[in-house]
Amino acid sequence: MASTTMLQRLGERRIALLGTGKIGAILLQGLLKAGLSPKRVRGTVRHAERARLLSEQLAIPVGTDNRAAAREADVLLVSVKPQNVREVLEEIGAEVSPDKLIVSVAASVPTAFIEKTLGTAVPVVRAMPNTPCLVGTGMTGLCKGAHAAAEHLELARAMFDTVGRTVVVDEKHMDAVTGLSASGPAFVYIILESLAEAGVKVGLPRDVATLLSAQTLLGAATVALETGDHPALLKDAVTTPAGCTIDGILELEEGKLRVTLIKAVVKATARAKELMFEGQ
Repeated sequence: MASTTMLQRLGERRIALLGTGKIGAILLQGLLKAGLSPKRVRGTVRHAERARLLSEQLAIPVGTDNRAAAREADVLLVSVKPQNVREVLEEIGAEVSPDKLIVSVAASVPTAFIEKTLGTAVPVVRAMPNTPCLVGTGMTGLCKGAHAAAEHLELARAMFDTVGRTVVVDEKHMDAVTGLSASGPAFVYIILESLAEAGVKVGLPRDVATLLSAQTLLGAATVALETGDHPALLKDAVTTPAGCTIDGILELEEGKLRVTLIKAVVKATARAKELMFEGQ
């Protein structure tokens, strides 16, 4: 999690959320819970009515003028669709200088594209969070651009540490982060739903089956994170000789669950590389 010192430094910054959508709103809630003053945050959206509703809901100023928001901010969180990033960057370009930090959560958009479009040596950090950030258990991959220093990366990391865990990777791995941890919750929900359906099939009430399934997934993931043991070792610890678990594993192997999940991540990663270019 973010250090107290880094959170204090973050608290001194003025933050603009350019495109206060789902991820932007989730991150904002995490920052406010961590102690960031609402007076230091403002957001933008495309439509005035949406701005009014969000301003009431989030208790921060939300408007439609990206340039005005950028002018007053120290950290600019770009949280728009990949296809709209160029438009937003061109809109705020005159307000951006090297003493500001750009943090982009737009999938597939390279830091070099942002730097080139802005035309200045502005520090850029690219981030890919996922939706469990909503409950403080998110996973965010981060990388820095050509003009970002270690302190910029740590400042961005402090932001996302408020809503879960972070990992720093080379930029060449960011699409893989998108395919694995950003898309991954949807894959896990399918597994969760399937386990719950199985519980119903063998006679459990649906609410009980769903609780058993969800807590089992949470517990298994927690053990993996806390022990650092290889998943194969953890699986073996559950699988007793001639027991019921090995019979279930045989069914999973016959159904090609393992290779199907691998192919899902590979496909999602390939798709992530294309998002920026849609509609152009």
